[in-house]
Amino acid sequence: MKADHFDQQKLLALAAEDIALAQLAHRRRTLPEGAAVTAAEDAERELAGDVVRAETVVRDLDREQKRLEADVDVVAQRVARDRQRLDGGTASPKEMTGLQHELESLARRQSDLEDQVLELMERRETADAALAEAEGGLATARAALQRAVEARDAALADITEGTTRHEAARAEVAATVPAPLLALYDRVRVQTGTSGAARLHARRCEGCRIELYGNELSTARNADPHEVLRCENCNRILVRTADSGL
Repeated sequence: MKADHFDQQKLLALAAEDIALAQLAHRRRTLPEGAAVTAAEDAERELAGDVVRAETVVRDLDREQKRLEADVDVVAQRVARDRQRLDGGTASPKEMTGLQHELESLARRQSDLEDQVLELMERRETADAALAEAEGGLATARAALQRAVEARDAALADITEGTTRHEAARAEVAATVPAPLLALYDRVRVQTGTSGAARLHARRCEGCRIELYGNELSTARNADPHEVLRCENCNRILVRTADSGL
């Protein structure tokens, strides 16, 4: 295939834009800020679970404390009734003896329940502290997640802006390249995944970094300036310049 030497030079500008676009696409796929968001989301999710578990412990302790306090009230009411009967003097001696024994039993029961309430209050204090710590950790994690999201979005916006700019520049260059040469370039670009042409510099293809030698070098050296050369290693179009070393 033949193409004007100066048209072939334009492929270097086209390749530069395609390489920039490929780098931007790679950056988007491997964005560190994206990984930071994922890590922050994992941390936030774990700490949110800690808060839920701590809240469950507090609620369970609340229910247990209310039950115990209700039992204490029941015992206290029974004590008040028994004392009222004793103080009223209407009970028989046998009943009074029974009431005395019951009051002693109720006193032990009330003391035991009150001890349980005190112990539960201590556990509740510890649970409240754990909940506050979990909530503080969650708030910190959410703030970190917000910062990570903002950093990621800023990086994505930068990538989008760069992509738009390089796509426009590429379109401008591509419009000046003859259709057959552009079609060949694009086919090779799809194959390589980056660019379809590379500069031949000091007898080395700048696409694959392999130096030409033997028959390949001889062919390049003796080729017509308008002949479209291809790298035997990476298949890119080799664009000759004054520093090609031929």
